[in-house]
Amino acid sequence: MNQKGVVVADTTPLNYLILIGQTDVLHTLFGEVLIPEAVLIELRHPKAPVAVSDWLQRLPNWLRVVKVTQMDDTIQLGKGENEAISLAVEKKVSIVLMDERRGRSAAEARGLLPVGTLNILDLADEQGLLDGTAMLDSLKQTTFRADDALLERFEARMNARKA
Repeated sequence: MNQKGVVVADTTPLNYLILIGQTDVLHTLFGEVLIPEAVLIELRHPKAPVAVSDWLQRLPNWLRVVKVTQMDDTIQLGKGENEAISLAVEKKVSIVLMDERRGRSAAEARGLLPVGTLNILDLADEQGLLDGTAMLDSLKQTTFRADDALLERFEARMNARKA
C-alpha cells in the first residue's frame, strides 16, 4: 500500500525534470519525494549539468533524503536504482520514479509501480500543470533518450488533449 502523497525517486527523472525546469510538478502530482543517499550522490556527480548542481544548493522542502536501512542485495543494478527500489520496499511506498528499463522491471518484480519521466510529463499535461508537448521538445534537447515510437505515442496523446 502506498503512503498517501509519498513516492521514491531514482536519479534520472529528477535529473531531467531539473534540466527542463519542471521539478515542482513532482510535489503537485505526488506530494513528498524521498530519495536515497545514492541518488543524491549521483546527482552531485562532478560532471552533472550546472542546472542540477544549482538546484541541489536549495533542495525543496518536499524532497527528503533518506538512508536505506534494509538493502535488497538481490537487485543487480546501479547503486541509485538499488537504493531507490530498496527504499520504496522498506518504506512501503508503491510508486518509484524510474526510467531505466531494467530498473523498472526490478521494481515491478517487487510489486512497485515504476513511473518514468515521460509518464510524469503526461500526468502533468493531463492535469494542466504544464504544456506536455513543449516539455517533450525541451526534454529532447537534453541527453534524454527513448525509443522514437514511445516518444511519438506520448506526443500524440498530449496533442490529442489540445484538440
